[in-house]
Amino acid sequence: MSTLTLKGPTWVTVRQYRRTLWVAGAAVGASLAVIGGLRIWDAQTPDSLTVDGNWIPANDTGYTVLRWAMEYAGGGMILLPLLVGAFVAGPLIAREFESGTYKVSLTQSVSPSAWLRAKLLTATAVALLATLALTGVFRIGWSGMAGTWYLSWDPGPYTATGIVLFAYVLAAVAVGALVGQLVRRTLVAMAATGLVVGVVVLVMGALRWSILPVQRITGPIGPTLSFPADSLMMETGRLTASGARFDDMICWNEANSTPGTDTTQGLWAKVEAQCQARHGVTSQYIDYHPASHFWPTQLIETGIVLALAALAALAAFRVLRARHP
Repeated sequence: MSTLTLKGPTWVTVRQYRRTLWVAGAAVGASLAVIGGLRIWDAQTPDSLTVDGNWIPANDTGYTVLRWAMEYAGGGMILLPLLVGAFVAGPLIAREFESGTYKVSLTQSVSPSAWLRAKLLTATAVALLATLALTGVFRIGWSGMAGTWYLSWDPGPYTATGIVLFAYVLAAVAVGALVGQLVRRTLVAMAATGLVVGVVVLVMGALRWSILPVQRITGPIGPTLSFPADSLMMETGRLTASGARFDDMICWNEANSTPGTDTTQGLWAKVEAQCQARHGVTSQYIDYHPASHFWPTQLIETGIVLALAALAALAAFRVLRARHP
């Protein structure tokens, strides 16, 4: 049993922030109670399957409330790394330097590296366990969405149902450790870390669907193009005979400026068709990501974020050794 007992700076860290641990546990419990309760409510009436293979929610009120809760839960999961990073940078690291309490630990035969390592390992373990629990809660609610409202490509569900969230949490811990040492002011460190982690999340979110090349479906002008189910449509438009994209606003502006298009039935479409013919428009296209791109994108993004986390952690320990050899 002695091997399972926390010792040294790890025990001190847990004792210092035991209230925070209880709050994290309470948050997970409350999330489970809310999402689990809504899922049970929605499941009271079995959904019906249509001829085309789609599910129609029988309990419309329960489904609507569950969907609303899942939208907010998805946004909360995106913000989770910001909260983790702010806590690590502020109360866990910067406040120790701001108040000078870190000196007490360093006088107890604990090296600076061991002191920081204990704090980061404790924070990482708690953050990953909380993330795992919240992901499980999200999936409980998500099971009620499958087949009725496809959300996997949206930022919230994409983050909460994959593995990339764990990488962002690790990066938040590492960035918090670095910023906390550089700033050494609790509130400023929390704000700076939230800003840095938020920028990383936003940039990666903007670039993630550029990691893998899109696939294209083309067809003649007129019939509506269709693309595979459970895919993410990125762009749609028209092509000229040379294969170049054509700006639809050119013909839209021409039709809009032609007298009578707003009152004469069919005139708008006629003007647009004549405009497209003059510009050599011959086909339409849809660029999309198939469902098979979901997990490769997750893995590549996870690798990039983990690399950033490793660099931030390395920098944090280098700063510590430089200031406290």
